[in-house]
Amino acid sequence: MRSMNVAERRARLALRHRLCPPARTDDVLDIARSMVVLHATDPATVFLSVAARSLHAVPAAVEKALYDDRALLRMLAMRRTMFVAPTELVPVLQASTANALAAKQRATYGRLIERGSDIADARALFAEAEEAAHRALLARGAATGAQLSAEVPLLRTQVDPAPGKSYSRPTSITTWVLVTLGCEGRIVRGRPNGSWTSSQYVWSPVETWLPGGVEELPAADARAGLVRRWLRAFGPAPASDLKWWTGWSAGDVKKALALLDVTEVDLGGGTGLVLSDDLEPAPAPEPWAALLPALDPTPMGWQERGWFLGGHGPLLFDRNGNVGPSVWWDGRIVGGWAQRKDGEIAVRLLEDVGADAEAAVEREAARMAEWYGDVRATPRFRTPLERELTA
Repeated sequence: MRSMNVAERRARLALRHRLCPPARTDDVLDIARSMVVLHATDPATVFLSVAARSLHAVPAAVEKALYDDRALLRMLAMRRTMFVAPTELVPVLQASTANALAAKQRATYGRLIERGSDIADARALFAEAEEAAHRALLARGAATGAQLSAEVPLLRTQVDPAPGKSYSRPTSITTWVLVTLGCEGRIVRGRPNGSWTSSQYVWSPVETWLPGGVEELPAADARAGLVRRWLRAFGPAPASDLKWWTGWSAGDVKKALALLDVTEVDLGGGTGLVLSDDLEPAPAPEPWAALLPALDPTPMGWQERGWFLGGHGPLLFDRNGNVGPSVWWDGRIVGGWAQRKDGEIAVRLLEDVGADAEAAVEREAARMAEWYGDVRATPRFRTPLERELTA
């Protein structure tokens, strides 16, 4: 069995995730493709993930790719997580993941309406609200949730999401309807109202990004296509990492892998999978430093992170498994960082990495401060070290 040790995995990570200087690029679309998708639960993550992998790109370059070129698109997909995806990957994500997610969301919201209102046929009302909202958005071309709610009375239907609970407050179904339409691939989140850290998006019909709509693909083929991309970017890795990243059942993962030519490799204590045409050793780059943002797709790409995280998890992850801002040196996490209210990028190294590494980290911190400029952003999911650095 071919062996791929930790050093080789770190070398592949450096090159394929565009984290070492020779692999960096100012092509925002290529950066997204390198990572399969960019995490976007926290809108700032998209921009800061690009910053870490670019040479001279600025926030406006990301906005151009998203809103002018429309080469990237926001959507809910794996693990009901928000991602920014290259538009050519959208049909794969839709068929492999988002269609099932839409059905699950619709069922969930139907139960909430039944439980929190006196509406006799909640599912019929929800379906009617979906169609009315979609028609209104097609007519307008673009609109906020508030604008659509004002125009479509059904969206203003009030529901008590947690009947009998003191914390529950009546809410309209507007967001539920729009999220479901987004999961179905009928509408998309466009430019936000505010800076690149804002999550108040204007909605548009999907045809605004994809003129013919989302191409329909067989679900099995789409899952295999997504797994191929993940293995190219994140392999070698155990099948359990793939199952976690996709959020699919073990059966769906097994079926997807069966459609691909994969090889088992020894990870030094465990077995990993890699594409059979991807067994050549990766050349080790010169030591490199990077400051990755909260929820960056690199540390969130695997469930088993010991080979690059070491014992730093308790300080750098929250209780729900969300990673905070991390400092990397030569393929492993060695500390954390945060932006303070005055704009300073505060760094704390959690181990002795030597003077050369410290100097390289300082240069990356200066680059990150320049990227932020006058913008201030607090991670949506805060971690112990990030809180300490900003206290």
